[in-house]
Parts: sequence; C-alpha cells; structure tokens
Amino acid sequence: MTVWLALSLMTCAAVGAVLWPLARRPSASSGANDILVYRDQLEEIGRDRAAGLIGDKDAAAAEREVSRRLIAAADAADSDTPVVPPAMRRRVVAGAALVMLPLGAIGLYVGLGSPSLSDQPLAPRLAAARSGGSIGSLIAQVEAHLERQPDDGRGWEVIAPVYLRLGRFEEAVKARRQALRLNGENADRQAALGEALVMAANGVVTADAKATFDRALALDPGHVQARYFTGLAAEQDGDRARAAAIWQALLASAPPDARWRELVQESLARVNGSADLTPRAPGLGPNEEQIAASSQMSESQRNVMIRGMVEQLSQRLQTDGSDPQAWSRLVRSYMVLGEPERARAAAGDARRALASDPAKLRQFEDLVKALGLEG
Repeated sequence: MTVWLALSLMTCAAVGAVLWPLARRPSASSGANDILVYRDQLEEIGRDRAAGLIGDKDAAAAEREVSRRLIAAADAADSDTPVVPPAMRRRVVAGAALVMLPLGAIGLYVGLGSPSLSDQPLAPRLAAARSGGSIGSLIAQVEAHLERQPDDGRGWEVIAPVYLRLGRFEEAVKARRQALRLNGENADRQAALGEALVMAANGVVTADAKATFDRALALDPGHVQARYFTGLAAEQDGDRARAAAIWQALLASAPPDARWRELVQESLARVNGSADLTPRAPGLGPNEEQIAASSQMSESQRNVMIRGMVEQLSQRLQTDGSDPQAWSRLVRSYMVLGEPERARAAAGDARRALASDPAKLRQFEDLVKALGLEG
C-alpha cells in the first residue's frame, strides 16, 4: 500500500509540473518588447553611421528594413488581444487532466501489461538474448566489426577463443597475435598464443609455440598454462625426466582445490610409465594382472592393448555419456596416442552428451582445458 501511495504522489507531482505552465495566465503581448528592440536598432545604426562604421547607402537600407519591422510590430501590438480562458475553465481542464491521465495509464497497463508477473533477474534475460542468435551470426557480427575497426584489440581478444573452440586454429593464431600486438604483452596473452599454435600444429608444441611459453614464463614464472605446455614440450622431445620435474614442481605449488590438478597428475603418471588411461569401472580397464603383463610387452604390443581399452571406453560412453571424467580420459587417451583429430571429435561428442547438465559440462571443460580443447 505504501508503494502505491508513493507512486500516486509521484504521478500527481509529475502531472502538476506539466500542467502548471498551462494553467497560468498568458503574458502580455510581446509586441511592445519588439518595438523597443527595433528602436534600439535604429539608434545603433545612427551611431554607427555617425562614427563612420557604416556607409550612408548601407545605413539607409538598414534603417528602411528596421523601420518596416518597427511598423509591423506596432500594428501587431495594436491588434493583439489575447484570449484568456476564464479561471474556472482552466481549473476544470487541469483537474480533468490530473485525474484522467493516471487513470488512463493504469487502465492501459492492466489491459496490456502483466501486473501479476514476477520480476525476472538480469542474467536469464541476457542468456535468452544471447540464445536468440546463432554462433555463426554472432561471429559474423564480430568479424564485420573487426573489418571496419581492425585495431580493436578487445574484439580480437573476444573472438580468439571462439575460433579455437570451433577448430579454426589458424584464425585463432591470427586473432591471438593481433590481441597481443594491440593490447600489450602479458603472460596470459603469450600463453594463449602458444596454445593456439599448439592446436594449429595438431597438438605438437612447435619451436614457435615453445618460444611463446618461454616468454610467458619470463613475464610470470608461475604461469600454470605455460608451465604445463613446457612440460608437454619436454615430453614430446623425449625428455621425460624433465617433463616429470616440471609437472612435479607444478603440483607442489598447486592449491589443493585446483581444477587442473588431476590433469597434471595424470600427465606425470604418463611420463613415469604408470598412466591409467581408463576410468575404474566394472568390467572396463586393466586389472592388476593386465598391468603387470603390460610391463613385459613391447611398445607396439602395449599400444595395441591401450587402443583396445580406449575403444571400450568410447563404446561405453556412446551408451552412457554422463561421466565428465570418463570423457576427459578418452580425450587425453587420443592425445597420447597421437590422434588429435579423434580427440577433438571426442570432445565434441562429450559437449553434446553433457549439454543438459551445465555443472558436468563445466567440469569437463576444466579437465581438458590444458590440452587446448576448451570452449
């Protein structure tokens, strides 16, 4: 009730402010004022003429024009008889407007609005607005903007991870380079460029990518993403001991609740020869006898066994795809086997399978982030 009373008072104040000038008596005719102005102009022309500031011919022409306006103003003043409505009529009009305008507005709102509808927070409304347009149309808008303003560093920063998510790695590299050039250098931008270079090279940490990670570490020695990829580069170079040392140091400095801890632990287990590429599920994955036997196998035989387990995991996830950790293991397994295309395809399948559960989808994205497959 207090709210409605406050709104009513505010409405009355607003209507009164509008109607007050209308209810006042009109002021006297402005013709007398015009006459005074034109007379002043004639005197000014005379002074300028006497001082030699204006020629006789120009002064005469100006005097004729001002005199003509003076005569017209005098005639208007004589014939100006403002019609002032009676006071009672003005009060009736003002009172009717004061009552009818708010009532009309309330009637329209009751008829066309939804008084019983509860408030909707901003976040759902923004999400609904974003869902109204496809990813392709949004990307096209950003690209059109960047064509018009290629020096918009923030635009390049925004579109780079989208390119990476869609597998447009060369464009992601270009966008990262532009963002780095326009927005300035820092560890995050150097590491993001390195990540795009790795994905453009099918998961290989190239010399160019390694240089960007080194630069990121020079700017921030504790940068997690750069440290992880530096370890991955050492592993790909065959220096497993160095990769293990890098990842052990990374784990030692990791917060207990770090989301990327599990990924680093599994990478460390991989280079130490104890990687478990499959989840512990009934009837799936190597048992203790298989693990013991695998140590006696050749590299090719071990790969065959691992591929068989990975295929079993893939088939299980096609039936029940609700386990984000299982999906992350499948993606990492394909990366270890040197099959980045299958890793990206598995990541796409995971995102579709987990799309109905935002929490699990976010967990999956966090688990595969360091592999460059986030998004």
